[in-house]
Amino acid sequence: MFSRKSPNFTDLLGGRFCAGADHLFSIYTRASVRTIHDRRQRIMSCSKYMPAPVCLIENDENGKLRVRKEAKDILDGITEPVVVVSVVGLYRTGKSYLMNRLAGQQSGFALGSTIESKTKGIWMWCVPHPNKKGHTLVLLDTEGLGDVAKGDSKNDGWIFCLAVLLSSTLVYNSRGTIDNTAVEKLHYVVELTEQIKIRSTEAPDEEEGEDSEFVRFFPSFIWVVRDFTLELEIDGKKVTDDDYLEFALNLRKGVSKKTRDYNLPRECIRRYFPSRKCFVFPFPVTCHKNMTRLEILQDQDLAQQFLEVTGHFCDHMFVNSDVKRLKGGHIVTGQLLGHLVEIYVETISSGEVPCLENAVVVLANLENQTAVQEALKVYQTGMEELKKTLPVSIENLTCEHQKFSSLAIAKFTERSFKDEKMEYLKKLEEAVSMFYTDLLEENKMTSERKCRDLLKNLSSDMNKRMQDGEYSQSGGYELYKRDRDAIVEQYHREPNKGIRAEAVLEEFLKEREPEANSILCMDNKLTENEKQINKEKENAALLKQKLKEEEEKRIESEKMMETEKARHEDRVKQMQESFKKEKQQQQQEMDRAIDSKLKEQEEMLKKGFKEEAYNLKEEIKKLKNEKERLHGGGIFKDYVMPFLCPLVETVPNLLMQRSMIKSLTKGLKR
Repeated sequence: MFSRKSPNFTDLLGGRFCAGADHLFSIYTRASVRTIHDRRQRIMSCSKYMPAPVCLIENDENGKLRVRKEAKDILDGITEPVVVVSVVGLYRTGKSYLMNRLAGQQSGFALGSTIESKTKGIWMWCVPHPNKKGHTLVLLDTEGLGDVAKGDSKNDGWIFCLAVLLSSTLVYNSRGTIDNTAVEKLHYVVELTEQIKIRSTEAPDEEEGEDSEFVRFFPSFIWVVRDFTLELEIDGKKVTDDDYLEFALNLRKGVSKKTRDYNLPRECIRRYFPSRKCFVFPFPVTCHKNMTRLEILQDQDLAQQFLEVTGHFCDHMFVNSDVKRLKGGHIVTGQLLGHLVEIYVETISSGEVPCLENAVVVLANLENQTAVQEALKVYQTGMEELKKTLPVSIENLTCEHQKFSSLAIAKFTERSFKDEKMEYLKKLEEAVSMFYTDLLEENKMTSERKCRDLLKNLSSDMNKRMQDGEYSQSGGYELYKRDRDAIVEQYHREPNKGIRAEAVLEEFLKEREPEANSILCMDNKLTENEKQINKEKENAALLKQKLKEEEEKRIESEKMMETEKARHEDRVKQMQESFKKEKQQQQQEMDRAIDSKLKEQEEMLKKGFKEEAYNLKEEIKKLKNEKERLHGGGIFKDYVMPFLCPLVETVPNLLMQRSMIKSLTKGLKR
């Protein structure tokens, strides 16, 4: 048997550490014991997150698939990125045991001890990722394939297909050895070309070679061989688990049907999955009767080498399993995964073939709608606080508008993706602008009410004197002018009058103009020449106030335009960052596929498969061309900016529309 390194108990992540294993701790340093304890605590805490698995996709007696609401609700509550590990394999091969270990538990997913398949449909267990802070590990245990009681291979195919579509790492679990029979039993991988589409519409020639792109979107592949009893040797030389898998996946030369049939499943595994690895497990126990009691056996009851491989397997999964991503590289959260499950199950149930592109479009629409709502809430919440302090100056209002609209865009870009025509950004901008223009109007109205009430209170004594005829006597104009100027002076001293202060004062003085002229004319103390001079002063004062009002409007307009320009620049900057991030994700997706194909091409050349190597060369060339196109620097300028530029006019256009409606309303009233 292949010799592995001696056990390192800091790597044994198998859920509960039983009391019987404690005697081993004394061999290690205190630091090692602390590491064991810390890791155990982290894994044990997983059970507090979700105490037991739940059925995610139900598979009824008629083979009808259905998403369970309970599981969907759990996913809806997970807003952080998810690492999704699915396990598939023939029924009664011990798949569930490994998943329980990944969850840090000894039991959870049903193991069963008879020839009857225990897991029906797909079950889910969500636990905090033990290595990646802020991530959730989603474990999917699938119904055993080839269950004789079911008798429906097509249903098995869809279970396998869903496991591939939903996971970032796919674990295939089998027993015994990886011989030709074992590979042939994995015929489901060959059928994926009939069960998964990448694009919603394609030319006939593109459709034929579509499976060459599976490597861009498929999960990493791990083959777990259970109950392995042979020596890990090839031609008398010791080999690793991975060497064993590669040997089993070697292609045969020739063009006969028998050779093509032999090579086909192996070619699919080699071409579809971006990476592959193998773990060979010995028998877990020496006593065959205990094989049916794995769920209740403690670690000291299990074979030492089996525990060691389990530890290495869990370590590898925790460190190397990637975050789940959509076509295009967008990171999947629990919420997105829940939507993805529904989309694929509904598509399969309707008799259609799941399409990656369609799924991304549907998810993008759902996410972008939510992104608009969440971003708008950020803006509205911030501005509602400002609303409580109305009236405010235009500087204060535009400053807060700029601040919270920037936060709203940041919130939007954080969640949105594939908003290529800026459709949802435009919806957000329109909603923000509508709220802002309403607030501008309310600020004006509040300012007007406050200023009018202030002038009304300040002029109450003056109005009483007017009624008492004090200004009708000789020298009354001088008294009137003194009282009016005192009102204006007190008015100017009053703080926080808002943006309509000068306009309301101008309106007040204009309304008082006939009154002032009348008092001036009746004042016998003044000569005609003095009356004329005072008349000219009155007109000059009104003109001066009118100019102040115009200046107030000009400052308001300039400040608003300045703010909109700054907002546009901020919006462009944030969208550039978002666009750059999406492009990087797409390029990483390409790089992963290119690296995988380059390795496969090198392997084919080394083993003399020239035709296969040439085909891979063409696929690599196609991927590199697409990557080069994505790398082009003018895409944002040519395709995104035309959608962004018109948004700068949204607020001015809304204000103009409201001004026209107001003018029209006034005209109709007249």
